[in-house]
Amino acid sequence: MSFIDTIKQRAKQNIKTIVLPEAEDIRVLQATERILKEEFANVILVGDDEKANKIAKENGVNIEGVRIVNPSKSEKYEEYANLLYDLRKHKGMTIEEAKKIALDPVYYGVLMVKAGEADGLVSGAAHSTSDTLRPALQILKTAEGTKLVSAFFLMVVPNCKYGDGNFVFADCGLNANPSIEELEQIAISSAKSYRQLVQKDPKIAMLSYSTYGSAVRSELTEKTIQATNLIKTNNPDLDVDGELQLDAAIVPEVAKSKAPGSKVAGQANVLVFPDLNAGNIGYKLVQRMANAEAYGPLCQGIAKPVNDLSRGCSSDDIVGVVAITALQAHAL
Repeated sequence: MSFIDTIKQRAKQNIKTIVLPEAEDIRVLQATERILKEEFANVILVGDDEKANKIAKENGVNIEGVRIVNPSKSEKYEEYANLLYDLRKHKGMTIEEAKKIALDPVYYGVLMVKAGEADGLVSGAAHSTSDTLRPALQILKTAEGTKLVSAFFLMVVPNCKYGDGNFVFADCGLNANPSIEELEQIAISSAKSYRQLVQKDPKIAMLSYSTYGSAVRSELTEKTIQATNLIKTNNPDLDVDGELQLDAAIVPEVAKSKAPGSKVAGQANVLVFPDLNAGNIGYKLVQRMANAEAYGPLCQGIAKPVNDLSRGCSSDDIVGVVAITALQAHAL
């Protein structure tokens, strides 16, 4: 059984309802058909119901039985517009603005999650990251005890020589140049995500171009070193080490020579990159050159699960992210 199949099996133990606010995207419709057949989550599509049904029919996609909500026709439109107004009036939003914004499928879908009509949301096949996350942050806000929302990829590497081939890469999609404190928060959230999804103990590598001062020290290495020390001080229960080069982090033979005695080096399964450049490049290299499954960018730190998709995603990617989102909702 593949890793994502185990996620689906776990999701089946407590069926959750996930909103897909891109009802007119053929990939979303194809994914919906799969999810309906595999029965690991309930789906609500948000968008133009007539267009969605037409596109599905023209492409031979069977979405019979799925609920499609058109905000402009919904009996709850006024209720959700008022909910949005109540949540944002302190920021100067008027009821007229709220009524206009509530017609947007992503905003409407997030309002459904806020109201408890759904448990999570997946968007991004036809929307930018900002268009997906802005409503989530405005309406759902951050989770209790969380200071930073960040993004990670769950990487499943076939025939991997290192560990079990399942890794969390962070931050690969949201925070461009995290500070020392933000790197700490990314690492803590990523460790929770790894434990939640993979059900194993996280071993966190704070990545750099240097291992234990092997290269010339700079602001870049210093940030990683200080973030590592901060995590060790504030979260002594976590296995974390840095600064570590990638090979020292995951290759046991290299770890023995570069980081002898480390509890993490050579065994890392949570890779925290120093900035978004490194994280985004890193996950795409592994995805393309190692033929890895890359699920994400998945969000961590929002009060309820909202996950982004790459606009180049496939229907298979959407199915996988919906399964992960359902499992995140189950954990909450």
